[in-house]
Parts: sequence; structure tokens; C-alpha cells
Amino acid sequence: MSQQHIHTDERPFRCSHCGSRFRRSSELTVHQRIHTGEKPFLCSECGMGFTQSANLLSHQRVHTDERPFKCKNCRKCFKSSGELMRHQRVHTDERPFKCPDCGKCYKRSGDLMSHQRIRTDERPFRCSHCEIGFRQLSQLTEHQRIHTGERPFTSSEYGKGFTQSAHLQTHQRVHSVERPVTCFMCGKRFTRSSTLMSHQRVHK
Repeated sequence: MSQQHIHTDERPFRCSHCGSRFRRSSELTVHQRIHTGEKPFLCSECGMGFTQSANLLSHQRVHTDERPFKCKNCRKCFKSSGELMRHQRVHTDERPFKCPDCGKCYKRSGDLMSHQRIRTDERPFRCSHCEIGFRQLSQLTEHQRIHTGERPFTSSEYGKGFTQSAHLQTHQRVHSVERPVTCFMCGKRFTRSSTLMSHQRVHK
């Protein structure tokens, strides 16, 4: 029966919270954890919870820094096959996810969903602490750290914690003197794109 659903795109299992539909009852069960907040898969290192065992496995690589998935084009390594697949679209510029309303195409299904929610202003991911709604689960996860004080991204050198991986990367550049952002007008290099934008006002 489930094979039939795959070929016909039939989605008989409907979420009572947001109306999303799924081919398998197991997919619906995992999805509903977004709404209930249930996270049955716990990291033994930091206690962080996850809705799926696969997400826990990916997270555990934060602690080990294992990156088993390598890009054949640039040899860059990733912690999950999903990250690698998304990265490879940088090389191919493949945009398989198309908006049926405006025809705009995206590299990731999540980007298409976010785009569609901008048009409808749908915010299905709601904070259990303050009831603020978000278009993406990742936005809700980051927001909730304001309430919990959780800082899962830690500097291995100084032990300082951050709520977002991007903030940790910026912090690490300060210590490593890595400056990946370059001004195309004068060649000066910066650790952050926001600093570059401030600098470019000098040239105006």
C-alpha cells in the first residue's frame, strides 16, 4: 500500500494541527513532534533532544567534528548527506523546486516553502513560551534559545557558547584572522559581510 502512495503521490495521512499531508503514518508521527515539542532522541554528550534519530546522528558530529561526506568537485567535507547534496547545487546551479504561483525556482525544498509562506504569511511554527509564530522550524529553534538560554555551539579553544553556528564561525574568524569577505573596489578583507557593507559606504 505504501508503495502505491509513492507512485501516485497520494497522501492520506493529514496533520490535524497544520493540514500538511503525508504518504506514511510514520512520516506524520515525526512531523507532529514539531507541534507537540516532543524530542525523544537525546544526545548523551549535551542532553539536546531531537525529533528523529537521523537528526541526532548528524548533531553528534558537532561533538566529534566527523565529516564523512566529501564533495567530488571541491573536496569540501560535510557532516550529513543532506548537507552535501545541498552544497553540490552550488556547482551545478540546479534549482529543482519551483513555485507553482510565480515560477521562481529554488535549490532547496525548504527555501520554496519559506517563499510560499511569505506570499501567504503562514507561520505554522509557534513558540510554546510566547506564542510568536515563525515560517521555518529552524527560526523557531533559534528563537527558543532566548527563553532556554541554550548555547549549543561552543568554541573549542575558549569554551564560549553561541546560539547560532554562524555566530560561532564569526567568533572563530576573530581568533584565526580568517577574512573571507573581500571588498571588490579596494581589495580590503573582512571577517563579516556586515562589516564589509559598512566599509563600502566609504567608496560612495
